[in-house]
Amino acid sequence: MKKTNALERQRAVYIGGAAGVRQVVPFDGAALELRAKEKMSAEAFAYIAGGAGLERTMAANLSGFDRWRIVPRMLRNVEERDASTDFFGKKIPAPFFLAPIGVLEMAHPEADLAVAKAAAAFGVPYIFSNQASVPMEQCAAAMGDAPRVFQLYWSRSNDLVANFLRRAEACGCSAIVVTLDTTMLGWRTRDLDLATLPFLKGMGIAQYTSDPVFQRLLDESDPAPRPKTKVTWDAIRTLLASSRRYPGGFWGNLRSGRGLAAVRKFTQIYSRPNITWSDLPFLREHTQLPIVLKGILHPDDAKKALDYGADGIYVSNHGGRQVDGSIGAIEALPNVLEAVRGKVPVLFDSGIRGGADAFKALALGATAVGIGRPYCYALAVNGQAGVEELLDNWFSDFELTMGLAGCKNVAEVQAAGTVQAV
Repeated sequence: MKKTNALERQRAVYIGGAAGVRQVVPFDGAALELRAKEKMSAEAFAYIAGGAGLERTMAANLSGFDRWRIVPRMLRNVEERDASTDFFGKKIPAPFFLAPIGVLEMAHPEADLAVAKAAAAFGVPYIFSNQASVPMEQCAAAMGDAPRVFQLYWSRSNDLVANFLRRAEACGCSAIVVTLDTTMLGWRTRDLDLATLPFLKGMGIAQYTSDPVFQRLLDESDPAPRPKTKVTWDAIRTLLASSRRYPGGFWGNLRSGRGLAAVRKFTQIYSRPNITWSDLPFLREHTQLPIVLKGILHPDDAKKALDYGADGIYVSNHGGRQVDGSIGAIEALPNVLEAVRGKVPVLFDSGIRGGADAFKALALGATAVGIGRPYCYALAVNGQAGVEELLDNWFSDFELTMGLAGCKNVAEVQAAGTVQAV
């Protein structure tokens, strides 16, 4: 596992610069996003960078951090710094995890596999996306004993949900993260302007097409009438794309129509808007892994999650991709933490753009924070090496912020008084 020392990392960058060598992945978040935009298609960038509606929730996620200020303390011995922490029974080198992002093939052809390898190189947990471009088993095989978690979208097929849980256990996941806030897709204006949804081209459905239950569902007769589609060059390209991405031979898939059938079946069963709290016991019946509920923003929902036996809470608004005008995630965090009162771990994402942001979320009481779009941008810029470079940067940024604030470990970051509201 690669080890990061902030001062050594900083020195290496400056020494390299003196010899005319600069880093591939920009350190500034805005510059990184622009570099990634140059690498991706317009459709890919819209899908990854965009949010719901007027994207006010995305803005709130970022600006919310400005309401909190770090209070550095002086003359404390921080020569030896330890950023490690516990993550569902595993010690990790820094309080970060890679949040689930679907359809990573839009950013880079190696997609989830490149991210899995980068995460394993640094020992940082990777949450496999339900909408992955590479099956979870393939990513797990590339990670050795590095920590991983599976994100679950609750399908209309409970048999499929149960089998996803079995597969996650079998490939060494240490928890299940159930995303609650995406029972329907949000009104994502950038995607709507381009009239494009990657799933319709067979992207991001590898967890489904690799699943035997989904294959069985695909073999069953479909009573729903097939929608009439005008034959255009774009329709033909969509047919070809779905056939190419479906497992097996392209020509066989094209003749059978299996790829397009898989896309159609996916769109029928992908989400289930009628799930309620009373459905949660079904998950416990089918897995012994810790269950973390993602998308919690209201303290009453956090309390209810505990009542239903949740093993963890995940404060997130899906990076602003679901509800335009929603409360910013960092605004929701203190009240959720107050409701939980340390009974279970509290994960956090949405709006984290560097070490100082991570410090603030941890100082408020989060257990660990998720890196989202930035690692996707780094993937677009330079594949696995880009994600590794980003992790090196973020680990170093956090470690330096921690030390300069007078904290030598995460417990001291989480002590009272390290941040204050303004």
